[in-house]
Amino acid sequence: MINQRRGGHLTADAESAFFQELCSMTQAPLAERVRPLNLDDLVGQDHLTGPGSILRVSIERGSLPSMILWGPSGTGKTTLAGIIALTTGRAFFALSAISAGVKEIREVIEAAREAGGAILFIDEIHRFNKGQQDALLGAVEKGIVTLIGATTENPSFEVNSALLSRCQVFVLRSLEKDDLLRIISQAMQHDEWLSKVAPELKETEALLSLSGGDGRKLLNLLELAILSAEGDQPVVTDELVMRAAQRKVALYDKKGEQHYDIISAFIKSIRGSDPNAALYWMARMIEGGEEVRFIARRLVILASEDIGNANPTALVLANAAFDAVDRIGWPEARIILAQCAVYLASSPKSNASYLGIDLALAEVRRSGDLPVPMHIRNAPTKLMKNMGYGQDYKYAHDYEQNFAQQEFLPQQIAGRKFYEPGRNAREEELRRFLRDRWKEKYGY
Repeated sequence: MINQRRGGHLTADAESAFFQELCSMTQAPLAERVRPLNLDDLVGQDHLTGPGSILRVSIERGSLPSMILWGPSGTGKTTLAGIIALTTGRAFFALSAISAGVKEIREVIEAAREAGGAILFIDEIHRFNKGQQDALLGAVEKGIVTLIGATTENPSFEVNSALLSRCQVFVLRSLEKDDLLRIISQAMQHDEWLSKVAPELKETEALLSLSGGDGRKLLNLLELAILSAEGDQPVVTDELVMRAAQRKVALYDKKGEQHYDIISAFIKSIRGSDPNAALYWMARMIEGGEEVRFIARRLVILASEDIGNANPTALVLANAAFDAVDRIGWPEARIILAQCAVYLASSPKSNASYLGIDLALAEVRRSGDLPVPMHIRNAPTKLMKNMGYGQDYKYAHDYEQNFAQQEFLPQQIAGRKFYEPGRNAREEELRRFLRDRWKEKYGY
């Protein structure tokens, strides 16, 4: 935990004492009492803080760049900043972008100058406007402060380019199931109150689902559930957690049968052009704690498999949605996923390309490695040209309508048709195009 007093200054010894005092305060939330004090106890960010990682080496050597920590809520951005302060022993200041203005920034910079340099942590730096961010530039450039900014938003959009160019961006990953379970285990071992209460964790699905990958929310929800339990030795169940959270959610095992049933219902609703059912099944997945990338990935696949060239824009939108939700995460990602799902459900459908590639694969497996016709082989050398490679090839752009009749399939399967355009407006255009050129050969 870092000092949240605006412009507050802590020496390394005072910072360590501050941490220890906070962790011993039983009135503080569980997530604060068990906040990690060293890199080894930080969970889920081994790519940044594991042995030999770039950031860890920089921290241990004390050669820190100014940085932006970008990641979802509850993944350890504030904790990492505090650990950096403890590990390096440098003077440390903290500001919250919610309450600090240019005046406070200048006060901290002056204090850092007097201290001979300091670390400045700014929580939610994306909330700073351009003027506030510009006030940091000179101090960062001259090394008066080593900036550590924390944000849940894409810094490419929310941090101005001048400040961003002076910082290294480190991306914190969403916490997975194993990470969350490890956080609970560490809390059970290290928190004095939890050790005395000794709760039995009978079920954890509700804890994991409701926390949404947020470690802070996970621990505070666990504490709330234990406090609301009856008896001397609390038994933590999904029902207890949901009752404590005053929520009724649809829990399902993300690796079990219901997981596959619900994603199946979701896909079939979109394929069946029912946006209302699609939104319902999506809501079930979201409330059940499904991973945002899993849902987005299924939408990209569906856009090609079930819509295809009936509406080529569907794949463009689905791919853009995947990129967007990967950057943004929950809870705002639900809006992007909903837009995409409604668009796909409301689009004309075609599986013609999907059927076509499967027919082509079946032919390859049946007929094997058939030779490429000589006239469409590549002929980069004189020897290959003399052997007949590329001979009699007709360059389409030399002919009327950029088309010339010639054979492109191996002789053994000449005339084999794999693609049959779907019965929709867009693919009827494709059918007419192909019929003008290949009616006799392929029967379009």
